[in-house]
Amino acid sequence: MKDFRLYVITGEEFHPTRGVVEVMEEAIKGGADIIQLRDKTNSKRVVLDKARKLRELTRKYDVPFIVNDHIDIALAVDADGIHLGQDDMPLHLAREIVGKDKIIGISTHRIQEAREAEQGGADYIGAGPIFPTNSKSDVVDPVTTSYLNEIVSEISIPFVAIGGIKLHNVAEVVNSGANRICVISEVVGSEDVKGTCEMFLQKIGEKVIQL
Repeated sequence: MKDFRLYVITGEEFHPTRGVVEVMEEAIKGGADIIQLRDKTNSKRVVLDKARKLRELTRKYDVPFIVNDHIDIALAVDADGIHLGQDDMPLHLAREIVGKDKIIGISTHRIQEAREAEQGGADYIGAGPIFPTNSKSDVVDPVTTSYLNEIVSEISIPFVAIGGIKLHNVAEVVNSGANRICVISEVVGSEDVKGTCEMFLQKIGEKVIQL
């Protein structure tokens, strides 16, 4: 994996008057260095069309492109990787399907899940939700920054903090040991997507971890 600090996930409900490619391009211009397509409501055909367009965009800027859940779509567009939740396909089966060269990220909510993801060969883990969030309807209770402290002390693979992270609270997350932040609504719902990404990066700081 490439170094990354700001991971942005699509959230089209937060920008109903703007297209997903336009918004994500602004995020990339603002410094987002990994992009994920997450669409749990539309048909495969619609998601595939978005994936193709975002794959073209991310190739243009040389930014890794991740597809949430849809392994078949990720393979169809040659995405850089997939992201799976705890109720999705088991990690070992996903690895058999996508191969060793694709990135696999796993959402985790407690330290045992993080351990299992690391032991199972995940390339990175999502840690959250740190704070309450409206970006997912099936979200679990906030794990708070105490979970980040556990990960920092025990897990060696990269992790990205996610869930309810805003400009006003990102410093608390960074101070708990997170060097990588994942955002949705605060970025894609902003009137100034590029500028918001730049502000996040300023708050995250200049430290970059080699993956």
